[in-house]
Amino acid sequence: MRALLQRVSRASVRVEGRAVGEIGPGLLVLLGVAPGDGAAELAWIAEKIENLRVFEDEEGKMNRSVRERGGEILVVSQFTLYGDTRRGRRPGFSGAARPEIAEPLYREMVARLRAQAGVFGAHMAVELVNDGPVTLMLESPAPGSPQAGADAPTPAAPGVNDAA
Repeated sequence: MRALLQRVSRASVRVEGRAVGEIGPGLLVLLGVAPGDGAAELAWIAEKIENLRVFEDEEGKMNRSVRERGGEILVVSQFTLYGDTRRGRRPGFSGAARPEIAEPLYREMVARLRAQAGVFGAHMAVELVNDGPVTLMLESPAPGSPQAGADAPTPAAPGVNDAA
């Protein structure tokens, strides 16, 4: 499962000119589902979305989660996150789950996050004001991998997160 997170001042999604989801400050989540994804991947990504510290605290450091800031979440289904562009000029989407697998997981993610949502499978117009900009790609560990269910820290680039 993949989720592209964007910290936003506001975001909305429209279908056929009609607003179907709209938020103020918070996170826009573009969600892609892979064929082997299930409850474990959904839980991992949902926990990350809710608890990732990407909002500033009183000192201006990214130290608060969307929930701690009282922000909102808008989730939009995005199978193209699994687009494969390694060959040819047209992306292949065999890495994306079929709708009968992806849609229930998408709906469960929206419910779990208590989020606004787009319309699964619809052609949507998404508008956003990226705040920062802060944009992060989340990818759940592969099912059965040693990292599955673990939240091991990833080493930062030299100089990043060094104490000032």
